[in-house]
Amino acid sequence: MIDVSVDLGFLKLHNPVIAASGTFGYGLEFSQALDLNRLGGFVVKGLYFSPRQGNPPPRLAETSCGLINSIGLPGIGVKQFSHEILPKLTGLQTAVIINICGENREEYASVADYLDKHEEISAYELNISCPNVKKGGICPAQNPEDTYETVKLVKNSCSTPVITKLSPNVTDISEIALSAQEGGSDALSLVNTFLAMDIDAVTRKPKLGNIMGGLSGPAIKPIALRMVYQAVRAVKIPVIGMGGIQTGRDAVEYLIAGARAVQVGTANFISPDATLQIIDEINAFCEDNHIKKVEDLIRTLDIDS
Repeated sequence: MIDVSVDLGFLKLHNPVIAASGTFGYGLEFSQALDLNRLGGFVVKGLYFSPRQGNPPPRLAETSCGLINSIGLPGIGVKQFSHEILPKLTGLQTAVIINICGENREEYASVADYLDKHEEISAYELNISCPNVKKGGICPAQNPEDTYETVKLVKNSCSTPVITKLSPNVTDISEIALSAQEGGSDALSLVNTFLAMDIDAVTRKPKLGNIMGGLSGPAIKPIALRMVYQAVRAVKIPVIGMGGIQTGRDAVEYLIAGARAVQVGTANFISPDATLQIIDEINAFCEDNHIKKVEDLIRTLDIDS
């Protein structure tokens, strides 16, 4: 029997696979397709304090090796989520992580404070890195000082562990990672999507209503993997890696680079049970390579030979 559990320090997961925010709804939408309790955890779609409409359509554009989205973080708001959705997530034997958003630092803190009394929440994922919010949104993750101040304010507003989600749209990911750590973040998750666009050559119009959006999927994996490797070596807190993970072997590569867990996003659109397939493939990889514990893979990249 392979031990596939991982320990983030503040949170133990029974396997390293987490369904990523924005691709898994509020979790309930996928409960008919898979057993949520088999996941290491899942991150609900982003929550602002008040309900939000999001960006104008079209909101999605497929590329040859990925997906550009300009959803714009629509949602029901923290009060409706707390009253209607969260009670239905109570009792799950998996980590329930809440992705929180804000139009300013104070809103991030308000969302965290409002939800902090709910013990069933395992952690917050602080979404300071969304690239496709046209109006009413900030992206602190592109600036070290803004990252530090936002993380610090949220940490001072709650007792729940905070995972800070970082943007790839920066010059030096290590600098931003350190700022989040110094602000008090308990862990990091990276990367969010890459700013991108696509054009219809016949109509000469952008394919997205917001013109630009965030690129995800297999195309971004090599760059995301590099950034995770850099962040791991810059900080002492756990790193959760994401970007283009489609298979168990993809996930294993992130673990070898130093991530302690991974998030699966775009693959959920291709196959609703992609996360379960990846868990099974990680287990099979360990069996085939005589690895007894998944944690034995973490940060084992051989760069000296």
